[in-house]
Amino acid sequence: MKNTAGSSSVRAFAQPKMAALIFLGFASGLPFNLIGNGKAFQAWMTASDVDLTKIGLFSMIGLPYSLKFFWAPVLDRYVPPILGRRRGWLLITQIILLVAIAAMSLHDPKTGLQALALNAIFIAFFSASQDIAGDAYRTDVLTDRELGAGAAIWVLGYRIALLVTGSLSFILAERLSWGTVYLLLSALMLVGIVATFLAPEPVDKETPPRSLGEAIAMPFRDFFNRAGVGLGIGVLIFIVLYKYSDALAGSMTTPFLLKTGFTQTEVGVVFGGAGLIATILGSIAAGATIARLGLNKSLWLFAIFQALSNLTYYGLALAGRNHTYMVAAIVIENFGVGLVSSALVAYIMSMCNRRFSATQFALLSSLVAASRDVLVAPGGKIAESMGWPTFFMITVLAGLPCIALLPIIAPWRGELPRGAVQRSDDTTAGPERSGELGDPGIPS
Repeated sequence: MKNTAGSSSVRAFAQPKMAALIFLGFASGLPFNLIGNGKAFQAWMTASDVDLTKIGLFSMIGLPYSLKFFWAPVLDRYVPPILGRRRGWLLITQIILLVAIAAMSLHDPKTGLQALALNAIFIAFFSASQDIAGDAYRTDVLTDRELGAGAAIWVLGYRIALLVTGSLSFILAERLSWGTVYLLLSALMLVGIVATFLAPEPVDKETPPRSLGEAIAMPFRDFFNRAGVGLGIGVLIFIVLYKYSDALAGSMTTPFLLKTGFTQTEVGVVFGGAGLIATILGSIAAGATIARLGLNKSLWLFAIFQALSNLTYYGLALAGRNHTYMVAAIVIENFGVGLVSSALVAYIMSMCNRRFSATQFALLSSLVAASRDVLVAPGGKIAESMGWPTFFMITVLAGLPCIALLPIIAPWRGELPRGAVQRSDDTTAGPERSGELGDPGIPS
């Protein structure tokens, strides 16, 4: 059994569809740094002497990412004339994004800031739409045992895109104008376009919703019919709380490190280097673990690891300015971020019906912002009034409500979370479908 379990981890990552997912993940992450709070966009605005107040207001450009569930039903209801329901929408949004990002090169922030802002909003809307289509494609094309690997590979591609746009743009801007930089970076959308053409088509056994009204109402009805009202509410609360321990600690780690005496350079180098690598490794480890142990057990292990990882910051708060402790804390915390991020994406995918996966994924994933942006708001006040050691101990305890829900949401001995959609191994059309490569499932 051990050999079979180990081979299932390798097989999950070795599926041909994973090659498509890493490039589609790259295309998904590409626009992020080029608008709103993105590093490249803010650098361009700063270099153009745009005042800080206006730069701060540009953060509102990212609003479509939080509101994408409003138009997600359109992508569930209507099927483009080429490449099917999921890849068709991916292709449409990617072509529009290539043109829109290239069009940014036509603007001058000094003389046409309003036109540039409208262009950036246009990019944000279609970038969020690409995410809707990409999330639905990933949900539809993966089997149960591939959910973790698929989420990890997608996150890896996304992170690579952030690295490329966050570093390459600065290097190019030293030699070229920012407009030219945007024109060159727009060409990278070709990576996603080619991947969309080559990606295997999901087997769409479910007919799309018959009307837009059905596409809006049916995802809610399906979710609560499948899970029940009580469990359905529990699932929503679980999604909000699963990353809360990490989000609460993460909201204050940078101020904590700087106030402890570490320099901005020290913090930036470790976060951008060792921290980023740790996140990627955590994502890959999550995919392998889910393929081997199943989603339920992985959700338990990662939630416990996430909460306990914050003890490293508690120890650093007691030790004071210690570079070795600081590196260890950042690496362990970011490894945990990779684990829980991939597991949560896999969990949300498991709860989505392929017929409405665009809408259901958009709705459920929007709840993650609640813990990231809303519930962490008191973090600064807690740290200020109670001190850093107590604050980080509270972040450890913040993981307990999520762990307490796990016996209800994802029983340890269960193969799938309660209320999850059972997925067929036959998920892709053509000779590449995973059913022909063998079932990687292992008894729990």
